[in-house]
Amino acid sequence: MILTCPSCDTRYSVDGAKFPAAGRTVRCAKCGHSWHQAAEAPEPAPEIVQPIAVEPPASPASVTDPYPVNASPTRAFAPMAAAPEPRAPLGPKIAVVAGWAGLIIGVLLIAVSAVRYRQDIAVIWPQSAGVYSSLGMHVNASGIDFRQVDYKRESEDGQIVLAVSGMIVNAGSRELPVPQNIRVTLSDLNNRELYHWNFTPKVTSLKPGQSSAFATRLSSPPAAARHLEVRFAKDGN
Repeated sequence: MILTCPSCDTRYSVDGAKFPAAGRTVRCAKCGHSWHQAAEAPEPAPEIVQPIAVEPPASPASVTDPYPVNASPTRAFAPMAAAPEPRAPLGPKIAVVAGWAGLIIGVLLIAVSAVRYRQDIAVIWPQSAGVYSSLGMHVNASGIDFRQVDYKRESEDGQIVLAVSGMIVNAGSRELPVPQNIRVTLSDLNNRELYHWNFTPKVTSLKPGQSSAFATRLSSPPAAARHLEVRFAKDGN
């Protein structure tokens, strides 16, 4: 006798001889559904038929009910797996990451260029010299700078002479004019000015990276002089 669960369609093979004529209540071992199962109708007189092969049930199971009987399922379904949650597309995330990476690289390139070409930037935009100075980086807004400045005291005709020398250098990337008024200032230990004088350099312009030597002398310099400064004077000062 074959029993079929009305709820999940699981089928069970049981011994029909154990069912009373009025039937009985049974319960599905798979889903727990209970129902009243009528007894099997009397079989008609046997007829001679060709035998057929019947496959054995996939796996045994038991029917749990108030009147347990031996049963085995002929079909069972595995519970359906939950559908995977949809994943967010990667395209927008990759675009955001690439945008931030490009912005950071752009800022770093600007910073590196601002440091590497600070002298050229100061020549084109003199106001930036103050910004670089606040960051501890020396720049010359004019593009013309002094290098290897040195001085020494010499004796000449019984007098002390202060000899000052050095190089005028074009630190820019283009040919620049050389200011024609250079001032030398002497000061004491407290940086109070004691004396100054002006002189004119030998060149009027310098090409990129080009330099020119300068030299100037002062007789009888102040004995209290301890500091020396060489710079370009503006407006005759």
